[in-house]
Amino acid sequence: MYLEKLSLQNFRNYTSLNIKLNPHVNIIYGNNAQGKTNLLESIYVLGLTKSHLFQLDNHLITSGKEFYKIKGIIKKDNIKTQYEILGNINSKILKIDGQEIKKVTDYINNSLNIIIFYPEDLEIIKGSPNLRRNFLNLELSQLSNNYLKILNEFNKLLKIRNEYLKKMAKNINIDRTYFSIITNYFVDKSLIIYKMRKKFVEKLNENCGKIFEEITKLPNFHIDYITNYIDDNIEKDSFLKKLTDNLEKEIKFGSTLYGPHRDELEFFLGEKSLKIYGSQGQKRMAVLATKLSEIPIFQNFKGTNPILLLDDVFSELDDIKKNNIIKYLSEDIQVIITTTDLKKINKKKFASVNILKIKNGEVIKTEEVEYERKSL
Repeated sequence: MYLEKLSLQNFRNYTSLNIKLNPHVNIIYGNNAQGKTNLLESIYVLGLTKSHLFQLDNHLITSGKEFYKIKGIIKKDNIKTQYEILGNINSKILKIDGQEIKKVTDYINNSLNIIIFYPEDLEIIKGSPNLRRNFLNLELSQLSNNYLKILNEFNKLLKIRNEYLKKMAKNINIDRTYFSIITNYFVDKSLIIYKMRKKFVEKLNENCGKIFEEITKLPNFHIDYITNYIDDNIEKDSFLKKLTDNLEKEIKFGSTLYGPHRDELEFFLGEKSLKIYGSQGQKRMAVLATKLSEIPIFQNFKGTNPILLLDDVFSELDDIKKNNIIKYLSEDIQVIITTTDLKKINKKKFASVNILKIKNGEVIKTEEVEYERKSL
């Protein structure tokens, strides 16, 4: 799978853009604030219908315009499919081969698979637990046809349950039977989400430690998945008992205190938490190793290669780390890299490279180069 053509209209600083992309390695270069990250963002939106940087679509529309449009041609097994998103402040239209797709879940499940790394990804380790849960949700939504649907159902149940707990805190009479039914469904969805997240993190750990060590020469990087509702087993009855035993506490706080909405990820180097003890460079490489470890997961679960977007990944790295990263950029995977300086990337490490220079939201230079790839 790869993105063959990309067209933008009124997206960020691109009033109009039409480009062709290499199925292997593409390098987008130019000075800061010229639109390199915006171009990667448009590809991400094309695949997942929303930005990885902003929640609201009005940030995506070119200043002074009323809508944005992203169109892409994806080639998979010699079959071309056109994806299109037309968005404004109030609505969004999703199309596949000209046919409108009403449900976001249906669009994402049939769209391109994307793994993205960008500088702000450090917040996955440094930031709030909500950012780590969002990471799990976004990746699993691409991998599983059912995950996003279950997550949406879970969030609706959580909202209803919290509303009932707030009423109970105010001594407002509620239908206790209905509350029990909601709680029962809440537990069912919680356990499905738990199992899927746990399996995903286990798969990440199969590769991320090795990748981190190959890049940094530091061993024993791993990720821990932490919950507050599963003890030694994942039986439904034990979770229901936990909720029952803590009902008065939840009523006091007017909120559901146990469940996937409280899940956490912790990143460790040996026994030390990277959030507390890791350097900026170690955190950066930890997130990158995590993202690169997703590649075989996508290949195995989806039966196709994801598209890898790397925003300024090579800045502030020595040549050894750069070359160690390049080892994982397989020729079978489409990679789109941004940089401010072409010299930061040893292009001869790749068999072929498509190079695009961006200035003020326009492509001012295109170059397709083929090399005899050197052994690494």
